[in-house]
Amino acid sequence: MDDTCNQAEQLLNSILESAHFDVRATAGESDMGCLLAIEGADSGLLLNQGGELLDALQQILNQALGRALPKGQRIICDANNFRAAREAELRAMAEHAARQVRDTSATFVFGPMEPGERRVIHLSLAEEEDLITESVGEGNARRLKVSLKPLAGGQV
Repeated sequence: MDDTCNQAEQLLNSILESAHFDVRATAGESDMGCLLAIEGADSGLLLNQGGELLDALQQILNQALGRALPKGQRIICDANNFRAAREAELRAMAEHAARQVRDTSATFVFGPMEPGERRVIHLSLAEEEDLITESVGEGNARRLKVSLKPLAGGQV
C-alpha cells in the first residue's frame, strides 16, 4: 500500500500545485486506508460547501489509484481535521436519532448522505440491540433509516 499511497500523495500535490493552492498533502496510513492530510494557508478553501472540493479530490484519487489498494481500503483526503470532526458530528446525530426513535417509537430518516457518512451511522448504532438501521432510496437520494427492532411476534 505504501507505493500507492505515495503515488496518491504525488498526484494530489501535483493537482493542488497546478491549481495554485498554497497547501501540501502528506501521506500516512489509517485503519481505512491511505490518509492524505492537507495543510497550508489555503486548506480552508477545500472545505467550502461542506467539503465538496475535498470530496471531489478524494473521488479523483480513488478512481485513479484506488484499485491498487487492498480490498476494503480507500484513499482519504482530509484538511484541518475535517473528516474526524464530521465523523464526531455523525456519531452525535446517530445518538440523537436513537434517542428520538426510542422516545417516540417512530422511524427516524436522515436526509440524503454519502455512503461513507451512512456507514459511520450504521456502525455507531450496530451494537444497539433494540434498533435497526437501513439504507433506503437510490443514487444521490439514498438515506438512512433508524427504527425499533420488531419484537418477537411482529409487534414493535
